[in-house]
Amino acid sequence: MKRILIADDQPVGRELLRTVLEPCGYEILEAADGQAALETAAAALPDLILLDIHMPHRDGVSVVTELRRDPRFASTPVIAVTATAMKGDRQKGLDAGFTEYLTKPISIAGLRQMIARFL
Repeated sequence: MKRILIADDQPVGRELLRTVLEPCGYEILEAADGQAALETAAAALPDLILLDIHMPHRDGVSVVTELRRDPRFASTPVIAVTATAMKGDRQKGLDAGFTEYLTKPISIAGLRQMIARFL
């Protein structure tokens, strides 16, 4: 079973993603802030990470930057799931190391297709 780490400081955001993805057969791990995301990723080695950008303790950009320095996560898909949708934000996210960049509100069908493509 493929593991997905959902890192979002909003419980309702994590719940939505978990509710959408668990029926697809994924094991879901959760983190409520950036530091917890790094710790959970290191301990569990997820196959894919869904990462909010604006979180306490560590923001998503610093998390993905640190993950990319670790050889274990060099090729792990890390998808930004964020409300940050100003012109240029997507490119900044991709340049920081995100594999893909989704803006909220997300398309559930699009999210499932994207994850299936990476896993």
